[in-house]
Amino acid sequence: MSRIAILGYHKVGPPAPGSWETWFSVPEDVFASQLTTLRDGGWQPVDSAAFLDGLADRDALPERAALITFDDGYRSVLEVALPWLERFGYPAVIFVPTDYVGRTNLFDFDNEPQEPLCDWDDLRELERRGLTVGSHGASHRTFSELAPAERTDELQRSKAALEAALGGAVQLFAYPYGDDGGAGAQVLEAGYRAAFGYGGGPFSLPAEDVYRLERLAMGPDSDLTAMLGGS
Repeated sequence: MSRIAILGYHKVGPPAPGSWETWFSVPEDVFASQLTTLRDGGWQPVDSAAFLDGLADRDALPERAALITFDDGYRSVLEVALPWLERFGYPAVIFVPTDYVGRTNLFDFDNEPQEPLCDWDDLRELERRGLTVGSHGASHRTFSELAPAERTDELQRSKAALEAALGGAVQLFAYPYGDDGGAGAQVLEAGYRAAFGYGGGPFSLPAEDVYRLERLAMGPDSDLTAMLGGS
């Protein structure tokens, strides 16, 4: 029976100048160690196309599949995480809030240090080197606090912006702050094929709800071996 573990990261590496470390910052050596844990445990990271194929046909995935994801589009994914992913030969997905491309994480101004996010050229480079770019909404607002029309705007506007700038179909969505707000039907209607939150651990396919897929929240103190069930 196929099982899949979806890892959710934010920042990797040292904080930007004038910034400071938070739980959402995973040191470079810890990130490398976590990738080693996947490899040594027999978990095989897959790209977004293989992942989507596996949601429809679980026999299309290895027995232990993993999907590596990053939220918010921090530039450290390009500068620090990507070289490690390339060393291991691992693909990944990065979810970006389109109103903030090329800016900083102003949506978290009250509890996180301000750090640079990828610009459009950075995102094109990430795609060229094996990452898939997905939507994290437009304004990074919590879905449960939005009216249905506002959610639809977030879903459609961000998808359109990404497809116009990057030239490919955007099929994956990650809920800002992991809060789906019961919007799965709207995500489907907007043309996405899967959506991600947080909570839970590895799960067996077929997934109970492809618009509420659980991810393992990865931080500097995350015991990935335990999170993967001791494998």
